[in-house]
Amino acid sequence: MRKRERENPCGVCGHYHKYEEGEVCGVCGHRMPDLSDKTSIPVSAFPSAIVPEFLYLGSYDNASRSELLKTQGISRVLNTVPACQNLYKNSFTYHYLQDDKILQFEDANQFLEQCERDKARVLVHCMSGKNRSPAIVIAYLMKSRGWRLAQCYQWVKERRPSVELSEANYRQLQEYEEKIFGSAGSGNPTLPAFPPVVAAPSFSFGFPRVNDSVPIPTFNNVGTTSIFSRPTLDIPPLEFTFGASQARNDISGSTFGASPPNSNTSDISMDST
Repeated sequence: MRKRERENPCGVCGHYHKYEEGEVCGVCGHRMPDLSDKTSIPVSAFPSAIVPEFLYLGSYDNASRSELLKTQGISRVLNTVPACQNLYKNSFTYHYLQDDKILQFEDANQFLEQCERDKARVLVHCMSGKNRSPAIVIAYLMKSRGWRLAQCYQWVKERRPSVELSEANYRQLQEYEEKIFGSAGSGNPTLPAFPPVVAAPSFSFGFPRVNDSVPIPTFNNVGTTSIFSRPTLDIPPLEFTFGASQARNDISGSTFGASPPNSNTSDISMDST
């Protein structure tokens, strides 16, 4: 193995290569983009240091880079998403939260307090490092440092600008603040502004949507016409006699089915000439 030519790793991939000169990383294939390519924004592979030499905040991508975590001296990992796998159980000490909806602040704080007592560096991560894991770190700062929610949020936001807490997680932090200090903190302009929730377009294919009011069917209502009922016709009944044609008087006064009476009293024979 040849001697390492540089002391500091690449700020993007965390490996050692001459990224300033455009050299491709021999480990992951990373290469710095050209200056003319303004659409490519390099994202650091390093987690954010919230408390130096102790508490780090990152994403699942950061947690999957074992070599990078070892270069920063991280030996323990707090996984806040049950769906994320713990990849390197033989190299790191893992602790994960089992509830994917409610943030388990007390469970996480006990693990982080033990890490701080042992002077061990720990990474707190979720899938993107923007929502769940920052909420856990904020809750720990409130409990261990005695800071209010607004101050903790500003502290974490300055060190990891990509933090975007959801409204549900922020409400849980407010409830946790009331539990610790007995009351919620005053309003602060640095608190997050939650964007309006935009409903995704849905396709109903002729069926009513979930939020649409479904018409209630009516049964046995007076005036409702059934498909089996016969319409009422204003036609008088006809008189019918078997074996004879009897004249009847209708609306027009004419007789059907009978010959008109002859004015002569004697019948005329058809054979007479």
